[in-house]
Amino acid sequence: MYATQTDFVGRSPVAAPSRAETFIHAHRFERPTLVLDTEAVAERYAALSSGLGRAAIHYAVKANPAPQIVARLAALGSGFDAASRAEIELCLAQGAAPSAISFGNTVKRAADIAFAHEAGITLFAADAEEEIDKIAEHAPGAQVYIRVLVTATEADWPLSRKFGCAPGKVQPLLARALAAGLRPVGLSFHVGSQTRAARMWLSVLDEVAGVWHAARGAGFDLDLLNIGGGFPAFYGEEVEAPEIYAAQVMRLVTDLFGAVPRVMAEPGRGMVAEAGAIAAEVMLVSRKCDTDAYRWVYLDIGKFSGLAETMDEAIRYQFATDRDHEAMGPCILAGPSCDSADVLYEKRPVLLPLGLKAGDRVIIRNAGAYTSSYASVGFNGFPPLDVVVI
Repeated sequence: MYATQTDFVGRSPVAAPSRAETFIHAHRFERPTLVLDTEAVAERYAALSSGLGRAAIHYAVKANPAPQIVARLAALGSGFDAASRAEIELCLAQGAAPSAISFGNTVKRAADIAFAHEAGITLFAADAEEEIDKIAEHAPGAQVYIRVLVTATEADWPLSRKFGCAPGKVQPLLARALAAGLRPVGLSFHVGSQTRAARMWLSVLDEVAGVWHAARGAGFDLDLLNIGGGFPAFYGEEVEAPEIYAAQVMRLVTDLFGAVPRVMAEPGRGMVAEAGAIAAEVMLVSRKCDTDAYRWVYLDIGKFSGLAETMDEAIRYQFATDRDHEAMGPCILAGPSCDSADVLYEKRPVLLPLGLKAGDRVIIRNAGAYTSSYASVGFNGFPPLDVVVI
């Protein structure tokens, strides 16, 4: 486990290098590059599978859509949570069976529903009347699960506003699906991204369990519970080992829901974050005035080229440099673009070597999730994040 710091972001001086980091140390890169280790993904899949037990993993493809990762997971027997036609096509092309893919976005184009149905996808998410009607028209007879809006999340990054319906709408939507010839099979929710401890699931699970038992009590034959994502990665604050974490979550599920016939989980960040590291470079170190408390360190990668999750400093990456044996000091970390929003960490400065200068290499650890998939196509002329898979 990496050492942690409470006052600053980004120091992990005792961390053993990952295989991705070792690869970076052995190579030079002309531009920011994400190195992904598919063996680390396979190891994490095995750990989560062991902990989740009977729950089926549907990897959240949006976390990292590298074809090599999808292919490796498909070969291991993973299912997939797809949010678009393109993600469905990717999964099918990499060997996933249609029965292993769920169309989990609750906002779908009608033509894409029809495409998925024709491709053999049978499981769809919904959280609104119109979405139910679209699925009924373009994927007749399909299975649907209703996403529930949850409010009791303790996650670092709650995801409870855009998706899901209020608990009071669940039964009317189940009834609408049934009347439209669909098979309303269950419920889904998202506990929130980066829920660092399994105990933090309890309030959300308790909230959803009330909806589940009420629906079953009203005569709806629900047999599928999709517990979504939320499985954490290490960003400086201690997290439980993935197998232990997953097993604890499943014990809570069993305690609150009973013997649910089918349970799905959709790990994304928790599956791939720690399998990747980014090779970056310092572009400039400066102070705005001689009395500034903090240096500004500008990297060749920023919010628009892969580090979008530094928005509101929600995800706190760890950094390693070739100068980590030197004296350290806090700094404000920023990206290279001509956009004032491209500041990564300022509220909580980053501890980096005082001798850091332009041209020095910086490794961004545990950066395999939501980096290459969030990178722009070239905002301000800076290239998108390169990806190397080992």
